[in-house]
Amino acid sequence: MHAFTLQEIQCLDAVVREGGFQAAAIALNRSHAAIFAAIAKLEANLGVLLLDRSGYRVSPTEAGCSFHRKAQSLLGEMEALRVHAGQLAMGEETHLRVILGDTCPLHEGLRLLGGFFSQCPQTRLDLHFETIGGPAERLLEDEADLILHWVGKSDPRLEWIDLGPVSFVPVVAPGFLPFAPTSRISPDQMRGLTQCIIRDTARAAAKMNFYVMEGAPQCTVADHAMKKEVIIRGMAWGHLPRFMIEHELRDGRLLSMAGSAFPGVETELVAARRRDRPHGPVANRLWDYITAHAPALWAD
Repeated sequence: MHAFTLQEIQCLDAVVREGGFQAAAIALNRSHAAIFAAIAKLEANLGVLLLDRSGYRVSPTEAGCSFHRKAQSLLGEMEALRVHAGQLAMGEETHLRVILGDTCPLHEGLRLLGGFFSQCPQTRLDLHFETIGGPAERLLEDEADLILHWVGKSDPRLEWIDLGPVSFVPVVAPGFLPFAPTSRISPDQMRGLTQCIIRDTARAAAKMNFYVMEGAPQCTVADHAMKKEVIIRGMAWGHLPRFMIEHELRDGRLLSMAGSAFPGVETELVAARRRDRPHGPVANRLWDYITAHAPALWAD
């Protein structure tokens, strides 16, 4: 058996994943002939037939499947090494782009970031606020280094630190409803009443619907602070994060409508960043800082 190259392994992986030589060539931005030649050379060097070419589509042989499984761990190590090399090549970042999402308690989020960046005077905090699908979209489009919001945890491109649950409560001001507020309020009763919703700052992603009453009159605002004021003044009803309205629920300035038809929403607040991108030394220290300090901060 003769030596083989990483490039040949990458070609085999692409053919198996994409289901053919042409598709693999497109994925690797190489010619069909180059992919074909690389696989033929790999098979010759190994003395093993890796691909079955007898059908309409090529497929791995039994030996090819076994070899490919082992090769995937090598490719994974190479990708990790590439990311690590990118990290080593980075110096201290001049700035980090962080996004606070609308599900993040402002006080706790700023305390967390302030505690870290006070130790890094040479790195500027570039802080932005986004809502609903906006934070994750900015992160996936490389317009943010870190977000404090919720993410789709099934996305393999992301890694996260759990910060805790955030509950959203459907609320109204006293006197807003033309009927008695109970836990048995139905959607039909609410359909003619104005609902206050937050504008989704996602540009391209499909807009998400969090208990928005279709066909009902709407009042749109930019953030939860404005939404809270609109609802307290009896201009609309809507869902607000419980951490913002604990006092108002206790003193009666807001009434909960939570019930079977309007159960409220609970989401998981996380700190998230790209798993598939290199991170500089300050970004990695921030990640470690959040891991160490966030649980105690959110428990206060």
